[in-house]
Amino acid sequence: MNSDDQDFDPNEEEDFAALLEQSLSTTGIRIEPGQKVEAKVLQIGSEWIFLDVGQKGEGVLDVRERQDADGRLTVAVGDTLAVYFVSSAGGELRFTTRLGGGASGTEQLEQAWQGGIPVEGRIEKEIKGGYEIRLPGGVRSFCPFSQLGLRREENSETLLGQTLSFKISQFSEQGRNIVVSHREILEEERRQRREELRTTLKDGQVVQGTVTNVRDFGAFVDIGGIEGLLPISEISYGRVEDINEVLHVGQQLEVAVKSCDWENNRFSFSLRDTLADPWSRVGTVFAVGTTHTGTVSRLANFGAFVTLDEGLDGLLHISKLGGGRRIRHPKEELMVGQQLRVTIEQVDREARRISLAPATEGETGEQNSYLEQPSSGGMGTFADLFKAGMKKK
Repeated sequence: MNSDDQDFDPNEEEDFAALLEQSLSTTGIRIEPGQKVEAKVLQIGSEWIFLDVGQKGEGVLDVRERQDADGRLTVAVGDTLAVYFVSSAGGELRFTTRLGGGASGTEQLEQAWQGGIPVEGRIEKEIKGGYEIRLPGGVRSFCPFSQLGLRREENSETLLGQTLSFKISQFSEQGRNIVVSHREILEEERRQRREELRTTLKDGQVVQGTVTNVRDFGAFVDIGGIEGLLPISEISYGRVEDINEVLHVGQQLEVAVKSCDWENNRFSFSLRDTLADPWSRVGTVFAVGTTHTGTVSRLANFGAFVTLDEGLDGLLHISKLGGGRRIRHPKEELMVGQQLRVTIEQVDREARRISLAPATEGETGEQNSYLEQPSSGGMGTFADLFKAGMKKK
């Protein structure tokens, strides 16, 4: 600490006095113990850091709170800190950034409990109903499972040894019975983030989120401050049969804001809106008259839907099937998952509809359409042979 005194420049005293006088002349709003405020570092001494907190009186912070393990300062004059008000005496306002390591004892912990000041704690081990948390001064406390995070952590081993901030929710028996909560701090941060989002979040904005739950109808995504629904219809331009094959809990996504209902706390997102629209390629790559290899995705009474590209389907009408003979259902000729060559006959951009026809041998130069010519053995069409082979298997 002597080195700090030696580094103190007397020439700076006048500047410091002017800054402090300016600070003291400001009539601030009354602050309560435990209240969090923004403070500007005015001067650093051997024991105290002097702060401008917009109040009458000296704001001071123990210099040890802003030193690393080797005793080096981690803050400089002019920096802004988030500090908690502890007490006031003789015109001096005492602040802390957190009750951390060192010789903090039960008296300071009780003060932190009364003022709602966060304390640092190390997760020592899992015990019945929660975790043992080691607080400053070696004081032991208890954190229930439900109070460690916003959601229950499945793998508790990854938590052991971590140092987190906690709020003391119960202090009794002169510090022998202390209960703490990390969740309270997370919820406070979440409330602050929600208020920020309320003024900045707009429809169509792309944000980063984390999948928190996956259901048959969609997935819930947390963007930090709010949680909303990503409907299954908004995941992709293509048809999603099994959402669990696409999304999983913990997955990081970039989603577009679809709607915000702050009054009812309902929010919806879209992953599809962040992707390139496959219809942008219709008219160029997928133009009328072009031939492509597609996959049968769905069969209906009136025809077969063929996927040409991700999110881009065309209809092969039943009247185009059968090779000239009348069929009752497309399943007589095709099956879901089958690949075949098709030609784009018509495109309706407004209705987003594509009409297809089987590619003829002359168009493709190959005999790989589902309408294969009968073999010399007279065993029927390729579709008949394929179905017969499947029955044998």
